[in-house]
Amino acid sequence: MRGILFLCVANSARSQMAEGIARSLILPGVKIWSAGSRPTSVRPEAIAVFQEIGIDISGHRSKSITEIPSSEVDTVITLCGEEECPVFLGNAQRLHWGLSDPAAAAGSETDRLSAFRETRDELRQRIVELFRENKENHFS
Repeated sequence: MRGILFLCVANSARSQMAEGIARSLILPGVKIWSAGSRPTSVRPEAIAVFQEIGIDISGHRSKSITEIPSSEVDTVITLCGEEECPVFLGNAQRLHWGLSDPAAAAGSETDRLSAFRETRDELRQRIVELFRENKENHFS
């Protein structure tokens, strides 16, 4: 792995959260991006639940897939659950982690933050495992 792209539609929640986690766990020499096919803005709930675990994503911005240097991406992880994921046309390994969009959660602020926490924790678990597998395969 030398370049990982987390991809969803709005690049506002799941992919931003995955980028934040991956950057906090970064493997040496690996570049991390997130993008969407219809970028909007980073959800304040995502920023809030990341502050809880000491990761600052407040400086992140939603990006279009066209802004990503496709020649540097060798792994694409799509995160769409209910909606149709954007397509990355570059030459890369593709993984799909279908996660529900926490931005679609209804209810009180507490309910919405809970949905973002669940997504954050699920992403952290999957990314830790991905990096562990990559490290074992790379150094074994």
